[in-house]
Amino acid sequence: MMSLCHICFLYLMIMLATTGWNLGIQSGTPDYEFFQSTDENNNQSRTVTKKPQHSYSSHNRKLLVHGSCSNRDISISQSRDSTSGIPQYIVQIVNTCSVSGCAPSDIHLHCGWFASARMVNPTVFKRMSYDDCLVNGGKTLKNSQMIRFTYSNSFMYTLAFKTAKFC
Repeated sequence: MMSLCHICFLYLMIMLATTGWNLGIQSGTPDYEFFQSTDENNNQSRTVTKKPQHSYSSHNRKLLVHGSCSNRDISISQSRDSTSGIPQYIVQIVNTCSVSGCAPSDIHLHCGWFASARMVNPTVFKRMSYDDCLVNGGKTLKNSQMIRFTYSNSFMYTLAFKTAKFC
């Protein structure tokens, strides 16, 4: 016969397993999540996000970091444009930080050997060297400001946050 202690322990383990509580165990997974989808017209969309190190609500996160912005506040998404010829991809980079007066600058992305058959305005997005692309000419990206550009290539580049200066 099981003791009350054993029953409580089993109940606790079942609750942990069914509610998905995070025990902080590191699994060795990559720092980035990649989401890709295709619609009925074969248009592709890819979103790259940096995985948070901890799970906090946005209210708690701001309290913990004293109201500053971080790399998690830079949203990078891209989708395939439905045109014939060389595929075109639309990239959107947005500052989602809600802290006023705190705009990240000198934003760099991982971008491999980024190249485009269609010219991309270098003040908007420019490859500086291998795997280092500069956003907005290094200028600040204000709260809710979006940088948007289109590039043409036979494949979609993986673009992911690399570095930035935060207030």
